[in-house]
Amino acid sequence: MISSRGWRVNSPLQWFPAPAKLNLFLHVLGRREDGPNAGMHELQSVIRLIDRCDRVGIRAREDAAIRFSGVFGEENLCVRAARLLQAATGTAQGADIELAKLLPVGGGLGGGSSDAATVLLVLNRFWKLQLKRHELMALGLRLGADVPAFLYGRSALARGIGERLSALELAPAWYLVLEPQVPVSTKEIFSDAALTRDTKPLKMSPFLSGQGRNDLEPVAVRRYPEIAEHLEWLRKRSPRLSFPPRMTGSGACVFAEFPREEDARALHSELPAAMRGFVARGLARHPLHEWTHDN
Repeated sequence: MISSRGWRVNSPLQWFPAPAKLNLFLHVLGRREDGPNAGMHELQSVIRLIDRCDRVGIRAREDAAIRFSGVFGEENLCVRAARLLQAATGTAQGADIELAKLLPVGGGLGGGSSDAATVLLVLNRFWKLQLKRHELMALGLRLGADVPAFLYGRSALARGIGERLSALELAPAWYLVLEPQVPVSTKEIFSDAALTRDTKPLKMSPFLSGQGRNDLEPVAVRRYPEIAEHLEWLRKRSPRLSFPPRMTGSGACVFAEFPREEDARALHSELPAAMRGFVARGLARHPLHEWTHDN
């Protein structure tokens, strides 16, 4: 059956999770001076996935059309990911894609990158392409520095521009994440003249919860008072935490880590009406981690 828009509708969309991430710390070590990523920042970060997710609806098509329904138009990362996978493999298959956004845009949670990673994982399976994880990660890097982390699919130490990933085993944890209602431009934060760009890398054996800091945080809180307000609220109410509350990515979201769900939910219940936030569990693996393989 063909709809009036030309879509094949003989099978329903299947919906897949695109989880958020938190940067447990984020250090800016310097800038690359040569090579294909010249001018980009050299980073060190610990990335943890959490169970707060966008949802991506996908249906394979028999023709090569990539059709998208939802916000952000035809040039969003979901569509770009599907077209990149088509071009890289030469497949004549297509897809219908819808996006249900829950993660805030410009929040530092990696929502757009995660959406793209989910599209790559699902279409690799639907189109029977059998690309390995490292091949998908190489494609994902062409879409953005955060995309490989979601394809890697587990807690990781990220280095380089974020593409060099090493597995970490992190203790179970719960997070209270606050969402200041301001979209933050990553480019704007990284280009700020006040940004510290010479942090010494941490020695990571082992990683201890609470190590490091977010080098982007001072720039973001100066530019966006809403971020400073939300961080101050968390810090005043969680002074005994071994992991001090901090910002994720380039903002705007901030978070506190708790060993027990009930502690995170207790503080969430105290949120004033003017603040938005949620409680999430740290994930050991991406929900679609087994949809591709390393070898």
